[in-house]
Amino acid sequence: MLRLHRPRARFRALIAAACTAVLGVTLLSGAGSASAGEASTTTAAAGSKVVGYFTNWGVYDRNYHVKNIETSGSAAKLTHINYAFGNVTGGKCVIGDSYADYEKAYTADQSVDGVADTWDQPLRGNFNQLRKLKAQHPGLKVIWSFGGWSWSGGFTEAAKNPAAFAQSCRALVEDPRWADVFDGIDIDWEYPNACGLTCDASGRDAFRNLASALRTEFGSDLVTAAITADGSDGGKIDAADYAGAAQYLDWYNPMTYDFFGAFAAQGPTAPHSPLTSYPGIPTEGFNSDAAITKLKGLGVPAEKLLLGIGFYGRGWTGVTQKEPGGSATGAAPGKYEAGIEDYKILKTSCPANGTVGGTAYAYCGSQWWSYDTPATIAGKMAYKNQQGLGGTFFWELSGDTTDGELIKSIN
Repeated sequence: MLRLHRPRARFRALIAAACTAVLGVTLLSGAGSASAGEASTTTAAAGSKVVGYFTNWGVYDRNYHVKNIETSGSAAKLTHINYAFGNVTGGKCVIGDSYADYEKAYTADQSVDGVADTWDQPLRGNFNQLRKLKAQHPGLKVIWSFGGWSWSGGFTEAAKNPAAFAQSCRALVEDPRWADVFDGIDIDWEYPNACGLTCDASGRDAFRNLASALRTEFGSDLVTAAITADGSDGGKIDAADYAGAAQYLDWYNPMTYDFFGAFAAQGPTAPHSPLTSYPGIPTEGFNSDAAITKLKGLGVPAEKLLLGIGFYGRGWTGVTQKEPGGSATGAAPGKYEAGIEDYKILKTSCPANGTVGGTAYAYCGSQWWSYDTPATIAGKMAYKNQQGLGGTFFWELSGDTTDGELIKSIN
């Protein structure tokens, strides 16, 4: 793992001042930060993981394929790909979309290596394309993610028999047709013992028990989890034993985005992925630093926490003020979903013209959007290093520009 030396105190101060001036955010001192006298000999255990989500449905309307990970230059900058999503139903891990996953035939011009699929080959679709991508990047790992917002309801049933669930997941991930494609499993349960699209009442221990069963089944393979970033008092982090489960997992992906958005149609406008709190934030504890601080305070090792970045924005329409906190009339129009738009579109359609809480926002016409830019991601990476986190993850690859502008800023 890459270990970055902590800058001397004077240079840390300069970095912090620069971040404050450019990003409007002051870097925070962790509980175990070195004093000025110790800074020259202390290293921050900042990890180098860069994990990007690839969505299987992106091959449809988005026309984003595994080949695009290569042509954008992203493949060379990734350490891991999270393949989203497999479904969770009937107490088991099951295929999410068989056509996109392993049936779709790719022509030569669509294929990672320029070789067309044949009608009789045993594996096609995204899985075969990922196999080809890994052949070109031998160090790249691929993790199959199960659940997500729409398919998390199945975890309630799975939690009733964690061992049987884990066995089903291993059988699917290590299916002989694609066993060489995947290096492990990721669980995206939204949310254990709390409410997301549906509500779960499996109890505080359910997530830990599920993680333990998965580790038993998967052995030394990767086992990770995307988890809530609700750092509020009595919030979703408090609902499950994330500290107890951490011993069974390689790392957590706290989803430090989607804190605010046009799901509250009238506003107030607020950035969906603030790094820190700021005066007037609608809900205290809804920011990246609050989540990281809370998880570390519970005993989750810093190196098992990755900082989440959104490669998209959330926005409102009917807004009359530039600064955050304004009222709105509803969600701003989006290409695929109202209130959400890719960075690659927003950077030109509504350029950022303000910063708050370590992230950017844009006010154009009557629309108000928030999203991260290369500059604000640089500030978040400085925070990641300062906190000694294990790396970075982002949702998701197709939101970046065709030349990988955002992933370059992570590296």
